[in-house]
Amino acid sequence: MAPPLLSRKHRSTGLPTKREFGSWMMNGFQLLAHLKWLRGTAFDIFGYSAERRRERELISEYESMIDHKLTTLSAKNLDETIQIARLPEQIRGFGHVKQNALAQYRQQRAQLTD
Repeated sequence: MAPPLLSRKHRSTGLPTKREFGSWMMNGFQLLAHLKWLRGTAFDIFGYSAERRRERELISEYESMIDHKLTTLSAKNLDETIQIARLPEQIRGFGHVKQNALAQYRQQRAQLTD
């Protein structure tokens, strides 16, 4: 794992390096699972990160894009609308992996919506 707060940066790439954690980390995951109810509240400390804010912006951007496409939906643009609706499926990973996927998403979205 390469948690943002605990990872060191690789000297040459500047990317977070992965670290090994023991089985004790499962206790931490269980604790986080019990605190799931805090998501989206003022006490969600992970929700303040730039990555999480970007994710919330993407959701509203996607919803408005789909709403617009649905108002102009026809047999002619059905395939294109389906392609646009499926674009977020490619955004996966964390950190720099997600940033790269997001860049590809934006590029494909621009090609499909222009």
